[in-house]
Amino acid sequence: MNTVNLEIQSLTEQHLGAVLELDQACFGGLWTLEGYQRELGSPNSDLLGLYCAGSELKLLAMGCFWSILEEAHITIVAVDPQFQGQGLGQAMLFYLLSTACDRGLERATLEVRVSNVEAISLYTKFGFKTAGRRRRYYQDNGEDALILWLGDIQYPKFQTTLAQWQTLVCDRLRLSGWQIPELGNNNQSS
Repeated sequence: MNTVNLEIQSLTEQHLGAVLELDQACFGGLWTLEGYQRELGSPNSDLLGLYCAGSELKLLAMGCFWSILEEAHITIVAVDPQFQGQGLGQAMLFYLLSTACDRGLERATLEVRVSNVEAISLYTKFGFKTAGRRRRYYQDNGEDALILWLGDIQYPKFQTTLAQWQTLVCDRLRLSGWQIPELGNNNQSS
């Protein structure tokens, strides 16, 4: 099986068209152009994209978190529906957590729809625990959100955990024909 290289990038204004398309495909237009522009302009926001390398770069996945005090509040993890189930969500989450660790943040939190079993499974695999529930959190249908929490990101054992996740992510991507050179070095280009 031939492998296709992936690359992680910090997203910029030039990526906004692809970001809006992916948002529409995954969330039906969760955030507006202005919302993403605010994210890009904020020093407290990390917006990352996972691309298929080659002459025609395609945004396959994206993720975002806000740095709030010592916390990485993950706001988005999205994978193009055509490429779901291939390990790209794991790779995106790995990069978000690795970036949060590099930023010196101590924990990560997020909200997820109670019905989103696949996402909950992914977050649980990466050590997130349920910390609470937000009743009728989602305005589109009044669905509850689970609040998930991952602590101890700055503890030395988290580096070991990141290395284990790196192996897990690389192995999963390889099964689907993907690879990310030097995964875990977190050298994002613009």
